[in-house]
Parts: sequence; structure tokens; C-alpha cells
Amino acid sequence: MMKFIFFLLFLMPMSFLSEFWLMQFMFFMLSFFFLMNFSFNYLIMNISMSLGCDMLSFMMILLSFWICSLMILSSENLFKNNVYYNLFMLVMVSLMLSLYLTFSSLNMFIFYVFFEVSLIPILILVIGWGYQPERIEAGLYLLFYTLLVSLPMMVALFYLFNSKSILEFYFLKDVNSVFIYFCINLVFFVKMPMFFIHLWLPKAHVEASISGSMILAGVMLKLGGYGLMRLMVIFMKIGLKINYLFVVISMIGGVIVSLLCIRQSDMKALIAYSSVAHMGLVLGGIMTMSLWGMWGSLVMMLAHGFCSSGLFCLSNILYERVHSRSLYLVKGMLNIMPSMSLFWFLFCCCNMAAPPSLNLLGEIILINSLVGYSKLNMIMLMLMSFFSAVYSLFLYSYSQHGKFYSGIFSFYMGLSREYLLLLLHLIPLNLLILKSEYLSICF
Repeated sequence: MMKFIFFLLFLMPMSFLSEFWLMQFMFFMLSFFFLMNFSFNYLIMNISMSLGCDMLSFMMILLSFWICSLMILSSENLFKNNVYYNLFMLVMVSLMLSLYLTFSSLNMFIFYVFFEVSLIPILILVIGWGYQPERIEAGLYLLFYTLLVSLPMMVALFYLFNSKSILEFYFLKDVNSVFIYFCINLVFFVKMPMFFIHLWLPKAHVEASISGSMILAGVMLKLGGYGLMRLMVIFMKIGLKINYLFVVISMIGGVIVSLLCIRQSDMKALIAYSSVAHMGLVLGGIMTMSLWGMWGSLVMMLAHGFCSSGLFCLSNILYERVHSRSLYLVKGMLNIMPSMSLFWFLFCCCNMAAPPSLNLLGEIILINSLVGYSKLNMIMLMLMSFFSAVYSLFLYSYSQHGKFYSGIFSFYMGLSREYLLLLLHLIPLNLLILKSEYLSICF
């Protein structure tokens, strides 16, 4: 595990020296090198310095490397216009380092430290390279929502260490206290984000640059799910008593957020709210504490990482041309960019879990686990599935059909870089379903 940390530390000074394409190449190489360390089962591999890698952490780290590689690919305009590009690369490498250490740590305190450290680079990305003046407010929302609930987690960790004398994930068992349960898990609920404490997410997404949105949707939301999946083992007894509250909140919240999606006029806000609905399903799956729920949550997190990130890329491609994210102005793109409309169609289909996307597999497994938990969940799941199709089709038809805005004076077609970027989201999203057995042996 240490070799990747040294590689990332080597990339830090490189960010001030190198060209755009060289950093891009380095990150893709890093993704493929990491792929060679594939963990085929639930056993921890490459253990060194309180770091290790099982199937769950392997998938999350690989997703982080891949999304970070695609972030560089999507941010070529920063390089062309020289918008503090070297600083951007430094922030990105430090973000990748903190994510790598978060996902691979076997010690709860190391996990907590880097979980918090990853907040700083994303805050710099939102405030530094965002588009509108409201980005400072969005950054403060992001910072304070997370920091407010992370202090109780730190206090709970000190208490656990004091009582059990160890903080390794695999030696902590049976913490039977509601207070500790809430102190530790509240930070993950905010990060996911759970309905009621989700308001920071749409704001941060709308104000962030394309790279900020991609890493937020692709990886940062997964930190919450990853933390819950790691720690639900500790709260087995207490979880059986109170987890139903969170299943109810995630199901009802998912339906309400889906309805909110249908009345959005801002493309980015619509995609951000759809993220909340999808992560609500993931939260429900984890809270059932069943094997199916855990598998489904992992698959859904991976699928959502690729799909949501791809949709943000598409909305940014239109934003760079029309300079607006409003669905009332970005219309009729089928007339102007027909090839890009294919990608819009494919990503919108993936967003509503149409085959052969990984979202479909995730939803099937999660529906099984949630209906097994309670038959009443069927009603909410039915509504969520229906409304996810409604807002995905709404996004596609509004942006692609109709008359295009007459105020568009000059327009250029899709670049080969943009098509490559979208393909690199789409290929893993639709091909991973063919090797889905690897995603369902991790527990």
C-alpha cells in the first residue's frame, strides 16, 4: 500500500513542473497499477503501516483514482486559460492522497483524521474554481455541516479507545450504546447525505466547478456509505433496534427528493438532488444490515459514482457553450450537437436504472433487501423507481428537444476530449455488470 502513497507524494512537486497531458498520463497509469492489486475476496491484502485493502476499500480506491483521472481530463480549460492550473493539480493530488489513506486505513482514528483532511481540498476546489459568488456560502455549508457532526465522532473515538484500548476496525465488537451509535454515525449520515441533512449537497454542486462536482458526486458521497458499511458490524445489537428509523427516513426522503427533482430548472441542481435520492437507497440498504443490502449498496455506490459524474460532465459541456445551466435556455441541443445527444440519452437511461447499466443491478439487489426488511417499503420503492424515470426523461427531453435558444450567437461542436471523457464514464458503468460476481463476494 505504501508504494502508491510514495507515488502520490512524488506527483506533488510534479504538479508544478509538468504539462497537462503528463499528469493525466500519470493518473491513468496509477489507476491501472492499482488494478493489478485486485482483491478477489473479503480478506485484507497488502497490509502495511495500519493500511490494508479488502474488496470494499479496493473498489472505493479504484473509483477515486479513476474519477480523479477524469477530473484532469475535464478541466483542460483551466490549463488552456492558465487559471492557477498548477495549484489545481496540487490540490487534486493532495485530495487523492487523503482519499487513498481514508479508504485503506485499518485503524479508526487514522480513518477519522483523513476523512476530515479530505474536506479541505474539496473546499478549496469549490471556493477557488467555482463559477458564481455564492460559492463561498456553499463552501461554508459544506464545511460546517461536516465539522459540526464530526466533533461528536472524535469524542466517541476517545471514549472507545479508553474503554477497549484498541481502535482497529476488526477488533472492535458489540458497542451497545445509542449515544455512541449516534455520535459516530451522524457524520456519515451528513456525508451521504441523508434526507433532512442534505441541504449542503445541492448548494455545493451548483456552485462548484466541473472538477469539484465530479469528485463530490463520484467519491465524497461514498465516504459516508463506506464508513457506515465498515462500522455497522460494531453496532449489530443496537442497530437491530433503531435502524428502522433511518430506513423510513431514507425511503420517504427519497420520494420527496425525487418530486423536488421534477421541478428543478437548473440542470446541476436536478442531478444533485437525484444523487440524494440514489444515496437514500444506499443508506436504506446498509441499514437493513443484510448481506443483500451490503452488496447492493456497494454496487449502487459504484454505479452512482460513474453515472452522476458523467451527467455533471454533460451539463458542464453545455454550460461551456451556452453559459447557462437553465433548462429554459439550454434546449434543442439535438439540432446542434446530435452526437452528444446520444450520450445524454445513455446517461439518462443509466440514471433511471435501465439495462445494461450497473445501476440496474444495484437497484435490483437493494429492492430485494429492502422488501425483505419490510413489505411496506414496496410502496416507496415503487414511487422512487417511477419518479427516477420521470426526472431522467424530463432532463433529457427538455435539454435535447424543442427549439434552441435564439440568443446563442457562436457555437462549437463536441471535442474529441469530451467524447473520450464521456466514454470513460460509460464503459465501466455498462461493462462492470458483466463481472458482477466480484462485487458480491466482499462480505
